[in-house]
Amino acid sequence: MDKYHVVQLVKDWYRTRKDDTRDFFLLKNNTIISNDRFINLYKQDPSVNQQVIGYVYVDSTRYLSTFEFPMLVHDYNFPLLYLNKIGYIEQPYIIVTDQWFNMTVISNLKYFIVTYQFQYRLVIELVDLDVVANNLNLPKIVSLVLGPKLLRKNEMILNESSQIENQMLSQKLFGGHTWDDAKRIVYEYFDENKLELSKEVFKISEAYQRVFRPYRIVYNTKTWEPVVF
Repeated sequence: MDKYHVVQLVKDWYRTRKDDTRDFFLLKNNTIISNDRFINLYKQDPSVNQQVIGYVYVDSTRYLSTFEFPMLVHDYNFPLLYLNKIGYIEQPYIIVTDQWFNMTVISNLKYFIVTYQFQYRLVIELVDLDVVANNLNLPKIVSLVLGPKLLRKNEMILNESSQIENQMLSQKLFGGHTWDDAKRIVYEYFDENKLELSKEVFKISEAYQRVFRPYRIVYNTKTWEPVVF
């Protein structure tokens, strides 16, 4: 299934979904299930982890900057998803509830998909996890942080995961800005109307496309037709 059909599938599912949670999984059979449903299925049949090809995040927002640059909101997701895909199960200090990422490895994960509804518009952005991980230099960062453990033991503690995330965020990949600075600038431009930041936003936008290479469609939620810009 190509990216267009994946996004269409997510849109059609979004229109009829009854689950108001935010985290979902896209399976090879074109069904989308909640995080809780996945955990329950995994406990019954661990092989279900091989059926997952996409991680789907669903939310609404009142921030135009989130609608325009949704991937910038998900800084923590990329290290978590990439590390899990290559075989690392995160072990937090205290497990309060069951979480998929401290239960199993999802090695066939290909897509990260985010959807945000802003007023009467729904944006769906899809990215290829391997492409983004390489553009974020995650393979190199993971090797530097985990060292020999990378080759001998598929587990980590929370502190190591945080180190990887912090190194990723500290890079100036967005028009000469770090991840957090880029997120702040687009917020100030779109949501605080600081129009003097337009040149920086343009540079960030170009870098955003280069880093994430997102496949993006915006739908009118009254007609469910794509919005042409």
